[in-house]
Amino acid sequence: MKRQLPFEFIYQAGALVISIIIVHLLYVTIIRPNAEAIEATQAELQAQGAFVQDRSVCVVLKDLEQESCFILMFWAVAIMGFKGRNALAERSLLNENFVQLSEGMSILPEDTREFTRPLQALPEEQQEALLPRSLLAALHRFSSTRNVQDASEAVKSVCDSESDRLDSELSMIRYIAWAIPSIGFIGTVRGIGDALGQAYKAVEGDIAGVTASLGVAFNSTFIALIISIVLMFLMHQLQLIQERLVLDTNHYCDQKLLRHLQVR
Repeated sequence: MKRQLPFEFIYQAGALVISIIIVHLLYVTIIRPNAEAIEATQAELQAQGAFVQDRSVCVVLKDLEQESCFILMFWAVAIMGFKGRNALAERSLLNENFVQLSEGMSILPEDTREFTRPLQALPEEQQEALLPRSLLAALHRFSSTRNVQDASEAVKSVCDSESDRLDSELSMIRYIAWAIPSIGFIGTVRGIGDALGQAYKAVEGDIAGVTASLGVAFNSTFIALIISIVLMFLMHQLQLIQERLVLDTNHYCDQKLLRHLQVR
């Protein structure tokens, strides 16, 4: 576990930098130039007295708040992709037969060393996975206490601690999911403030500045809420995968190991 923390930190920092570069590049080269061209065309048509009603995607996305929301979204998706890949890799271990016993065979406390050796011979990355750790904890507890209930409690303890760890590691994603709507509301406050600052122009008959500022206000919240909905859906899917991993590991230990334990 200790070796994975620096790599995960570097991965998250790198994912943030890459998200900033890609999203900002798209905004500088595509979204903002197109939005400025569309707004200029609309301003010319309005100056000629034509009625213009065109909510272009580029115009809706052009502001700084929307760009920040997309950066955070891609960063969160990268983090969830990393955690989801790890969970699926650990889930694939459930297809392995780490405790090779035929039906009807039993494991006595004296036999535990025979079954712990294959688990301890696994590569270090697999030994740190939930399933091998749970099996080793049960075998070691059964060997020392000669009690099946204690072995079952050892599995439950490992699974519960892993569940708590996985849940705590989602705190950054939860923070991002909270921050995105907040950034959208910041855009709303900024847009309304700008609109109020140009209210005197609206009194004089020039409402272009007021409508542009109100567009900033509503567009930022609109985009932020849509991104938040998508992000929360993905986060709950990741949480579901992790919870099923813990439950299936507990079930694996019960079916493949615990029911075979026996004390003379």
